[in-house]
Parts: sequence; structure tokens; C-alpha cells
Amino acid sequence: MWTKQQTQPEAPAAPPSPASAPTPSVVAFGATPASRFQNPGSHSSARLGSSVRIEGHLTGGEDLQIDGRVDGPISLNGHQLTVGPTAVLNSEVHAGEVVVFGKVIGNVYATGRVDIKTDGSVTGDISTSRISIEDGAHFKGRIEIDPAKAQTATAAAP
Repeated sequence: MWTKQQTQPEAPAAPPSPASAPTPSVVAFGATPASRFQNPGSHSSARLGSSVRIEGHLTGGEDLQIDGRVDGPISLNGHQLTVGPTAVLNSEVHAGEVVVFGKVIGNVYATGRVDIKTDGSVTGDISTSRISIEDGAHFKGRIEIDPAKAQTATAAAP
């Protein structure tokens, strides 16, 4: 014998409050995370690809990596210049730090450090407070090491 049981409808579950809801970890395609723009002290940098060729004066207020060719002076106002392995610079360089993986023809002036890596090449004079030349690197020119440059640059920084 069959008896019909009465069932009481269940109360609908309350939607979760926004405070307890998990933060989505997926960012829509093309959207930029807001945190990238909220921190004004974040470290910014730029990059010039291997197919880019620049003729003329190059200036900037951020770190820069060059993988292409530049013919003309480069001024980075105390920021870092990275000369990529495919880069060829026919330039006078003024920067805070210079890291050379590629080829630089011209004088290099750095307030901080100059690093010439294993396959890097610098033909020109270097003026800096610290220098590192790895085994296998090529350097032809004069070096002027002035530790006071780093102290002056640090004292002038806000």
C-alpha cells in the first residue's frame, strides 16, 4: 500500500554576501589589473624589440631593454639600460646602470654599475663607480672608476 507523504518546501538558501564571496581569480581578456596602476612607486620598464631600429637621440625616465639597433645618444636619467644579446648600439650612453649582453660602440657613463656579460662587447671608454667584466666579454677602451659618482647620485636622489 502506498501512502503519499507530505513534503514541506525547503526555504531557498540565502545568496552569499559580497564580503564572504571569493574574489574571482580570472581576469577578462585584455583587462589590466587595477593594482598595476595603483602603486605609483612600482618599477616600470620598456623594451625595444630586435626588429626595431632607431636613429637619433633616445631619452627616457624608466628602465629600458634594447634588443634592436640604435644609432645616436641614449640618456636614461639614472635608470638601467640592458643591452640585449641581439642589440647593436652605436651610441654614447648615459644611465644609472648598464648591463651589456650585446654590442656597444661608444662611451658609457653610468652613475651606478656597468656589467659586461660573457658575450657582451664594449668598444669605447667607460666612466662608472663599479664595473664587472665577465670571462669571454670583449672590452676595448679606458675605464675611469669614480666611487664618488655613486655617493653624489645617492645624495641627489629624493
